[in-house]
Amino acid sequence: MAIILPEDYHARTALENRRIHCMTSFQARKQNIRPLRIGILNIMPVANTYEYNILFPIGRSVLQIEPVWIRLKTHPYKSTSKTHLDELYISFEKAIKERGFDGLIITGAPVEEKEFSEIWFWDELREILNYARSNIASTLGICWGGLALAYFNGIEKILYDQKLFGVYPLRNINRDHPVTGELDDIFMSPQSRFAGIPDDVLEEKAAAGELTLLAHSKDIGYVIFETADKRFMIHLGHPEYETERLGNEYKRDRSKGLSNVKKPLNLDVEHPVNTWRSHSLEFFTQWIKDVYLRTPYEI
Repeated sequence: MAIILPEDYHARTALENRRIHCMTSFQARKQNIRPLRIGILNIMPVANTYEYNILFPIGRSVLQIEPVWIRLKTHPYKSTSKTHLDELYISFEKAIKERGFDGLIITGAPVEEKEFSEIWFWDELREILNYARSNIASTLGICWGGLALAYFNGIEKILYDQKLFGVYPLRNINRDHPVTGELDDIFMSPQSRFAGIPDDVLEEKAAAGELTLLAHSKDIGYVIFETADKRFMIHLGHPEYETERLGNEYKRDRSKGLSNVKKPLNLDVEHPVNTWRSHSLEFFTQWIKDVYLRTPYEI
């Protein structure tokens, strides 16, 4: 239906050009429909340039979506304009006092090579996840955000010698799940990470009734899974990435002289073709729908 944004939001025109209906909070109130309030904990570098990647897929929902951008008190956001942060981002505590959340998204972050105990904002994030488990219908972790949710649930990551980088085919292994059930039997998914979780660890957790495994690749293992209480959805890929993003990351990494980064697999860096868009849109649409169906509404 619509996504609620300030009139002067920097990516508003770009979203509208992609057929995403945008409205102000004043216009939303006139419709007398309570929007679904989705918190977005954005820890990606240059946070403002990444926002579009999340807004586009969630903005295609038939529901009104109110994105709430969350800033961490313990993270410096060195690559993001302070003016932009002050205008758009609020603390988790303030957001909870305002009205709380129906769903929560935790983005990737360039810290997967660090131990969680070494990450300066981990204690603050852990407090947020403790709250989310009891008060938010579903929390979606993307890439490092997914690894963080796994670790919060007692699942350790392992580091790779070479960056896992490219677009990989995944197999849909649970046709009964409300979020992934109607994805294609085989679908493509961008990956950009230095860490992951071994199959045997996840299979052991699933056998113990702690996880539901949802998508697997014979080359890179399990990519999508969910905790048994349905509070945490984990996607170790980047379904939200735009077509050029992996190529731009490759050029950035090479310019930094990183020797453990090869060209992304199954993607032409100079002439990229998007083979994952339908997966991305279906995944986010069904996640939003699942949040809606599990959220109590006042009549």
